[in-house]
Amino acid sequence: MEGKILIADDETDIVVMLSQFFQGKGYRILTATNGVETLKQVENNPDIILLDINMPGMDGLEVCQRIRDYVSCPILFLTARIEDADKVKGFSVGGDDYIVKPFSLVELEARVKAHLRRETRHSFNTQIKFIDDLTIDYAERCIFYKGNKISLAKKEFDIVELLSVNSGQVFDRERIYEKIWGYDSEGDSSVVAEHIRRIRTKIASFTEKGYIETVWGCGYKWIK
Repeated sequence: MEGKILIADDETDIVVMLSQFFQGKGYRILTATNGVETLKQVENNPDIILLDINMPGMDGLEVCQRIRDYVSCPILFLTARIEDADKVKGFSVGGDDYIVKPFSLVELEARVKAHLRRETRHSFNTQIKFIDDLTIDYAERCIFYKGNKISLAKKEFDIVELLSVNSGQVFDRERIYEKIWGYDSEGDSSVVAEHIRRIRTKIASFTEKGYIETVWGCGYKWIK
């Protein structure tokens, strides 16, 4: 297989055309039609991203700025027109190249191959999750809100990791305690509630949204 390409464009016909073309060349394909979908697909660790600039809502420049600190793959902007000021802005947020529409598929494939050959960034498979304006970096064991780091103690991050990886699933205090502290630990599950209170307090310093929901009589779950 040639590699994994994320194609992000709000024009469905372009996504379909590029998907079929690159699949025929042996590439694995991920697709997205808006900024939020793009963030979700980035979690699947693409080798290169073809990113439309003019997507509605969260445009390609904002997406690039949001993900660049967490992904190492080349990002190629797709755009209908380009001026020098636009290029400067795109490169400043971490883009690697521009492809102007309409483009030749042969030229685009050559650009993709060239960027993959020249890719010298350290390759790593860190798992990242983007939830609204919250970013969880599981490799670095950090969470960020709009780029601001929220410092968590080890057990606090362990709880965030457990709940967020299993988003929507309810865990009671006993189960959280067993998974984080271990079956043989001395103490009791009441410590879980205190740790979750601390996590909520730290996140609340940046946003009113609560990511950990209490399911009364059952436990806790991470809200998608």
